[in-house]
Amino acid sequence: MEKYAKDFRRAAWEDMRGRWGTMALITFVGALITGACGILSYIYIDDYLGILGVIALFLIGGALALGMATAVLTTARRGEPKVGMLFSGFRRFGASLALYLLIGIFTFLWSLLLIIPGIVKAYSYSMSYFILADYPELSANDARKESMRIMSGYKWRLFCLDFSFVGWYLLCILTLGILTFWIAPYQQTARAKFYQELIGDVHVRATPADGVAKTV
Repeated sequence: MEKYAKDFRRAAWEDMRGRWGTMALITFVGALITGACGILSYIYIDDYLGILGVIALFLIGGALALGMATAVLTTARRGEPKVGMLFSGFRRFGASLALYLLIGIFTFLWSLLLIIPGIVKAYSYSMSYFILADYPELSANDARKESMRIMSGYKWRLFCLDFSFVGWYLLCILTLGILTFWIAPYQQTARAKFYQELIGDVHVRATPADGVAKTV
């Protein structure tokens, strides 16, 4: 892979052309739903409503992440994203929830060794939802392991891509976070371009029965 962060940003910018409003709306709706659950759990922290908010946030997190991955991949492939795509992950509710849980558990466990191993593992798992969106026949754990395999040797490149958005997020602060609804999908589309470039170099195993990466 010879492309640099600026190349993925430029490609994502072109893909977002004519789609900024839709992707911002999708991001806003997702943030509204998760934010409502978070506020509910905070306000009623000692009440059953607070517990309900925490449970709801846990249950919907994976499905919304998979739906967002679907919308982002559609944008990165010059398709037309729809707000309804955000909820497409609920069609694979079990797999998306399992993936959400697995990533959370393994990232937490690695973080116990110090913060750096946790960050490294987070980047190892970063392509999991893209893979699950592209290959619905894979299980959640297979998608996670495939992400580890294809990200081997590419984690630093993705980190550099993410870091290149620091300036944009500083501008988000100046707009009281409002600009985030445009910058977040822009960054995710750049990540999707990175994913597409990556799978062009490293083939994803759609039928991993004879062994995906065995490490955790």
